[in-house]
Amino acid sequence: MSRRYFGTDGVRGRVGQTPITPEFVMRLGYAAGRALVATEHLPAGEHPAVLIGKDTRVSGYMLEAALEAGFAAAGVDTVLAKVVPTPAVAYLTRALRLQAGVVISASHNPFEDNGIKFFSARGTKLPDEVELQIEALLDEPMGCMESARLGKARRIEDAPGRYIEFCKSTFPTELDLRGLKIALDCAHGAAYSIAPRVFHELGAEVVTVGCSPNGMNINDGVGATATASLSEAVRAHGADIGIALDGDADRLMMSDASGRIYDGDELLYVIAGQRLREGRIAGVVGTLMTNLALEHALDAMGLGLARAKVGDRYVLETLHQNGWRLGGENSGHIIDLDRHTTGDGIVAALQVLAALRRQDMTLDQACAGLTLYPQKLVNVKLRPGFDWRAAPIIDRTRIEVEGELAQRGRVLLRPSGTEPLLRVMVEGQDAAEVGRLAARLADVVTTAMAA
Repeated sequence: MSRRYFGTDGVRGRVGQTPITPEFVMRLGYAAGRALVATEHLPAGEHPAVLIGKDTRVSGYMLEAALEAGFAAAGVDTVLAKVVPTPAVAYLTRALRLQAGVVISASHNPFEDNGIKFFSARGTKLPDEVELQIEALLDEPMGCMESARLGKARRIEDAPGRYIEFCKSTFPTELDLRGLKIALDCAHGAAYSIAPRVFHELGAEVVTVGCSPNGMNINDGVGATATASLSEAVRAHGADIGIALDGDADRLMMSDASGRIYDGDELLYVIAGQRLREGRIAGVVGTLMTNLALEHALDAMGLGLARAKVGDRYVLETLHQNGWRLGGENSGHIIDLDRHTTGDGIVAALQVLAALRRQDMTLDQACAGLTLYPQKLVNVKLRPGFDWRAAPIIDRTRIEVEGELAQRGRVLLRPSGTEPLLRVMVEGQDAAEVGRLAARLADVVTTAMAA
């Protein structure tokens, strides 16, 4: 059965257009309520309950109300956490022993977009079969429990404080961040009031960027997808290190004192190196986008790299399959199962900082053993209905490009799981060659669509 609404990270789209409308989201809440809690065996008279958190988008208020109504109609109570990061919802769902968690966020997308993603009672992303079950239930008419069985809503006022303490607990108790000046960019997103407190309470001096949300400026020129702001802040304030989160704070990028940005592959390298010194790692999970240089560097350290499909849900699945604990994406999603059940930008940053503290190194010194290969990613907007896999000219050109690279690089074509885009990636040892070949492939895709 194919998906109609769920992508790699829940249901996402432009607000006001299907599926991100109040009517659809209410139906989604009702369907999810039926699918997620139908098998729960609770004491007589006790309702199943789900936690709902959101980022700072103005549309979050509307969608929160629609979800709450849908869950209530299905007989499910809702616990409203207000504005909190995505990984906070995963943590609180598990800590409060609730049946599911729901996040209203479109992550790194602009404010005009929004989305709904779900966590299980264990604080993990839902498996494919549950999402397909929810989609099947969306085809059925929406009903409503009788009045005595309707769900109720309540707010949890101490959600931010609980999550702050959880984040701090993932940092070694014998270490602190005293003497460290951190530039912190929260993308005007869900961590704007939480992340500064975490790093400050661990002893760091914190200067902030992107911590003034107005409902419409999330990810706008700031955060993990627009790192020029972080580099500028690091240099302007003379910070020792910089941290940029995305809109829902489940991924990050970091900067050294010069303003040079380090991506998820490089941060994984730092954490993996420290875990190896502690004898607590067997291998690392990456994705099809993981830089070939990281694979070679890990191999030299005696660690294997397993590649999953792109998407943190698939990284997590591969971690469980291999019995490993650490994985992530070059986009900055890092999953550390020794610390959390899902990707967490704040927790991942703390693991990098702990490694630097233990080694008494700067970020650039810790990454000295890894030089990433040039990688060019071109996003080509796909015309509705266009099947790029069935276009012979695209496949033929891909084979030709791989032939030119020989064993010196890779080519990857993959559709975005959240937007109507084909991602064209070429990686190799020569930046000019990589750029030329990526442009050639992207142009062929565009030409094939026009034909």
